[in-house]
Amino acid sequence: MFLRCISVNYIFQSPLSLQIIRNMAWRSHGDDNNSLITSLTTNGIIKHDDVKSAMLATDRQHYTRKDAYLDSAQPIGYRATISAPHMHAVALECLREHLNKTGGDNIAALDVGSGSGYLTACMARMIGSQGYVVGIEHIPELVEKSRKNLDKDDKNLQQSGHVTVIQGDGRQGYDPKGDKTLLYDAIHVGAAADGVPQALLDQLKINGRLILPVGKPGETQTFQQWDKDADGNVHQKYLMSVIYVPLTDKDVQLG
Repeated sequence: MFLRCISVNYIFQSPLSLQIIRNMAWRSHGDDNNSLITSLTTNGIIKHDDVKSAMLATDRQHYTRKDAYLDSAQPIGYRATISAPHMHAVALECLREHLNKTGGDNIAALDVGSGSGYLTACMARMIGSQGYVVGIEHIPELVEKSRKNLDKDDKNLQQSGHVTVIQGDGRQGYDPKGDKTLLYDAIHVGAAADGVPQALLDQLKINGRLILPVGKPGETQTFQQWDKDADGNVHQKYLMSVIYVPLTDKDVQLG
């Protein structure tokens, strides 16, 4: 299924604006989870109470062994990282209206390259009892590690069915029933793709949102937002410049 992109918008275009955002974000360290989230809120990265509540409830010490409250990406093994807290906050702010729809039910979200499981847990807490999140990760050892992390955080996340972590190639999305289209209200991708995977656009529900970094490894990439309108057309926004690890084949990543 080919979707036509009928609009492209740019926000945070100004280099000065980008620099201000980056400077504020990189000052958002903490000594514990509460002070980290307070810093992110004070610096204007976290803007809404539902994002703040989800991140307060999800302590990063369950998901990374060292420097859990430092506002920078941290290695988690297998050439993967847990993203910096400010980027998790940005992602949740971008997706919040799709994760916590007023009067909504059966909300479905997909976290591609779910890694440590941290953002998957945050997304599930924002959805609450209205739906579920699937985390998809192609490194089997990280799948097992993230499941253990989630249980350290709260065993009910997985036992309730609100969070499921599976092994697979997230570039193809997750479509266990072969429906091919209209599966998810919100999709987050935690690694940089060379281009936007068509399968992920196809699997967005009407009025759904996809956010992901796009660009070549080792170069400055663009964090992009893709929205699907009521007619099934997609609209693109460039949000900011970022640097992420690549979204690639398992063998390439481990090689």
